Amino acid sequence: MADLTEKTDRYEQLLAEALDAAEIAPPEETPLATGAADCIEMAQSYLDDGRHFRAEDDYVNALAAFSYGHAWLDAAARLGVLDVPREGHLFTV
Repeated sequence: MADLTEKTDRYEQLLAEALDAAEIAPPEETPLATGAADCIEMAQSYLDDGRHFRAEDDYVNALAAFSYGHAWLDAAARLGVLDVPREGHLFTV
C-alpha cells in the first residue's frame, strides 16, 4: 500500500506537470476557449489548495485537492478543449 505522504507528493507533481503541459485548444474568444480556461483555473486553484493543506500537514485533503484538480484537466482533455500529450502518464486520453 502506498504511503499517504508519498502518494500526496506524487499526485502534486502529476498535477503540476499536467498544468504545464496543457494548452487551450479552441480559438481564442470562443465559448469553448473560455470553458477550457475555466478548467485550467480550477486545476490551478486545486493545486494551490492542496499545497496549503499539505503545509498544514493535512495530507488527506491535500491528496483530494490534487486529485480533483487533475480530474478537471483530464475531463477537459477528454472533451478536446485542451491540447495535451497523448503519450506518457499525465492524462488518460
